[in-house]
Amino acid sequence: MEDNCARFLAWCAPLLTPEQLADTEAAVAEFQAPGGPGPRLHAALAEYDARPDVHSWLDTFWPYRYLGRRDRIALNANFFFLFRDEPGVTGQFDRAARLVTDAVALKLRLDDEKVPVVTLRGQPQTMEQYKYLFSTTRIPGAEQDTVRAPYYVTRPGPSTARHILVFAGGRMTRLDVVAPDGRPYAEAEIAAALHKLTQSERAPEEPVGQLTTMARAEWAARRAELLALDPANAEALYTVQDALFCLCLDDLAPDSDLAACDRLLHGDSANRWFDKAVTLIVFADGRAGINIEHCELDGTTVLAFVDTILGERQPAAETAEGGPTFGPVEFVLDDGLREAVRKAADSFAAFAGDTVSTVLSFTEFGADVAKGLGMSPDAFAQAAYQLAHRRARGHLGATYESIATRHWRHGRTEAMRVVTPEMRRFTEAMTDPGASAAEKVEAFRAAATAHVTRAKECQRGDAPEQHLWELQLIARRRGDTEPLALFESPGWLVMRDDWLSTSSAPSVNVSYFGFGSTAAQCIGVAYVLLPDRLNIYLSTPRPVADEMHAFATELRHALTELTELLSPSGAQ
Repeated sequence: MEDNCARFLAWCAPLLTPEQLADTEAAVAEFQAPGGPGPRLHAALAEYDARPDVHSWLDTFWPYRYLGRRDRIALNANFFFLFRDEPGVTGQFDRAARLVTDAVALKLRLDDEKVPVVTLRGQPQTMEQYKYLFSTTRIPGAEQDTVRAPYYVTRPGPSTARHILVFAGGRMTRLDVVAPDGRPYAEAEIAAALHKLTQSERAPEEPVGQLTTMARAEWAARRAELLALDPANAEALYTVQDALFCLCLDDLAPDSDLAACDRLLHGDSANRWFDKAVTLIVFADGRAGINIEHCELDGTTVLAFVDTILGERQPAAETAEGGPTFGPVEFVLDDGLREAVRKAADSFAAFAGDTVSTVLSFTEFGADVAKGLGMSPDAFAQAAYQLAHRRARGHLGATYESIATRHWRHGRTEAMRVVTPEMRRFTEAMTDPGASAAEKVEAFRAAATAHVTRAKECQRGDAPEQHLWELQLIARRRGDTEPLALFESPGWLVMRDDWLSTSSAPSVNVSYFGFGSTAAQCIGVAYVLLPDRLNIYLSTPRPVADEMHAFATELRHALTELTELLSPSGAQ
């Protein structure tokens, strides 16, 4: 606790005025003093961590972190990947059938424990999240959500479901993709079934999936009404929840990468069920992507999933004879629920309309360029973000970067804060007309070194935010009424109030990656940094749109300027 209190002060200091830092230091001293709240709360956490039924002290933190949020998860929490185009596979049904076939093949290999352990630089990574790729659904709750998934105590093995849920034209259809004997259906048969089921003359109902766009407690109340109204709704919900994954066949072809990205993130909400862990989305022209519910899945696991279904195909398994069966999934609604669906649709459309986004593609910059200049690619990109932000907005701001910790058992991510003293000095040097090129280079390299050092600390778990946050949550769960000054201090509030929220998804199979912003003033920065390019999806609330576009312009300048600065002639 003492180490993380010291780290917290060091992390927040570059963002604070001297007066704010002094107030924060006093709050930390009070918190960690002998007999103070910090030692008591940390002792309770250590006692919890030592229990034989606990994997780590984060076992309670993560469910609260994701399942405890009460706002809408659509756009606010779910994230997307836009896939690269697949050579030789054209048309919506063929592309969808290929994705479904390869996803099902992975599921069957996982069931048989034939998927090799993922390693990173020779170190095994936890495979825990693979349990949640299939037949996993978030269930709304009045105070906290729950998750329905295989491998639970009451369901210890893999999912026995044989169907997926297909959305097309606002209609939900159950499509069997695995035969009763356990063999998958052939790709051509699945494509034929998808074509056939979209020809249905069944009139679209009120799209109940719209309810998944609501704030969680509101959706929980509507779900309870569905269950109370008619027994058929329980059966329909079970079909949705137990499905291996969703497949959405959208009836339009986006006219740009930006339009495709926006569609993957927040539309068409009439053709979605945002609570499903995995939703594959295929547009009318065969372009495709994925929308992910975040509570049990992080980007690294989803990237591995995407790389598998878009990578080199495995030897074909023996397929079932004949074609898959399918049938409608229908809900019974009364006037009140129909009105709730319509209101949810209107509310979400307005919410999505208040989000502004853009895409950037830099083919002249990539990881190879950064490495060739003796620089960590991620440190280079993050420094460019800070410089662009300072120039666009006139100041630095709290910046979050997600750091994977999958080398730990059940590891997920750690919260890294990017603004270090070295990063501040770097942006000051770059905006100082009197600074020489050599001084700028020295400041840039110092900032990059500090960035890499902090990222490695986060990978080791040597980071303060989640630990201190869990101590706050312990006090809250206990019902403590005594205010804890640390969590009301300027340092705690400023450091965690994001101006930039950043995360990367390095995969050749992904064109763009994206998510919504995390605060009213925040710009979300989702980037795909590959050897030969850098693609970025930016998103922000509409009142921040001008600042986001200014940031995008400054970022293009910053990448060029920093590349030239580190070139052999740049520091002369």
